[in-house]
Amino acid sequence: MLQTLYDYFWWERLWLPVNLTWADLEDRDGRVYAKASDLYITLPLALLFLIVRYFFELYVATPLAALLNIKEKTRLRAPPNATLEHFYLTSGKQPKQVEVELLSRQSGLSGRQVERWFRRRRNQDRPSLLKKFREASWRFTFYLIAFIAGMAVIVDKPWFYDMKKVWEGYPIQSTIPSQYWYYMIELSFYWSLLFSIASDVKRKDFKEQIIHHVATIILISFSWFANYIRAGTLIMALHDSSDYLLESAKMFNYAGWKNTCNNIFIIFAIVFIITRLVILPFWILHCTLVYPLELYPAFFGYYFFNSMMGVLQLLHIFWAYLILRMAHKFITGKQVEDERSDREETESSEGEEAAAGGGAKSRPLANGHPILNNHHRAGGRS
Repeated sequence: MLQTLYDYFWWERLWLPVNLTWADLEDRDGRVYAKASDLYITLPLALLFLIVRYFFELYVATPLAALLNIKEKTRLRAPPNATLEHFYLTSGKQPKQVEVELLSRQSGLSGRQVERWFRRRRNQDRPSLLKKFREASWRFTFYLIAFIAGMAVIVDKPWFYDMKKVWEGYPIQSTIPSQYWYYMIELSFYWSLLFSIASDVKRKDFKEQIIHHVATIILISFSWFANYIRAGTLIMALHDSSDYLLESAKMFNYAGWKNTCNNIFIIFAIVFIITRLVILPFWILHCTLVYPLELYPAFFGYYFFNSMMGVLQLLHIFWAYLILRMAHKFITGKQVEDERSDREETESSEGEEAAAGGGAKSRPLANGHPILNNHHRAGGRS
């Protein structure tokens, strides 16, 4: 049964054009071809990435945060209360008014005290500024190195300048060591992101992030064993071209460098729109949709690859909408903050301003795209 499934999964008609078999992609005459078994190394490499990340955050990102005067904010902890804690863990983090009244009777606290307890308890679960900075530092470092390495891999290739050459001789296209390592490292990194997503800063687009990571892993894996490597290297470098800008903008946002953050955001937004909404659909997708049909009839792998590309394109449109909406607020002078940010609540929240003497509201905390905030402390550096 398992052998039958295995044979059906690797049936040539699924993944390769007509009249070609896996035997055509076996190494010969000193030419090396991509194989599915090459991808096994990415799982241990992903674990290695997590180890390297741990030490990077500890010995590089944390001292850098101290240098930038990023400090942990002291948070008031919710006092132990078994009744409220049980509700928080099992029923919800934001009880309705009727539930507040019921919890007030059960716990012996006033309604105001119950609301305050839940605010403090929610704040306890929110990631600290230092955690956000360390995560952004790690991703910035990887994306920057990956972009530089990716450009080094493709800039001297003829298909970088002429998209039709992506399919010249397909699929009998041998691989070179630089392509191999570029693929293995990128795929390993995305595996590590998927493994750590539960412990990383949780954003409001958490589900979209999971879809993105899974779609990216599937695309990289398929493009390797089906020998879409030339197109794959172009797509990976294209994505890395804006990601490091986003992460650097986050870092400056968390450090309170308002002007620097804003300027990098503008550059990021321009690069993101050009690469994800112009170059990707009108050059790369055109290359993967149109040119292959000039050589072979459409086959399952062709439809599968382009369907996954379509999923990524929809995510890009979603994120571009958030970026443009925030950019509009920035241009019109309105308060600008992350469309996906999780605002930390203060003791003066939800109608308690009068009781608290009209205390100042907390600074919005950004944790994803986009990351700008026009309300950093007045002493923000540029």
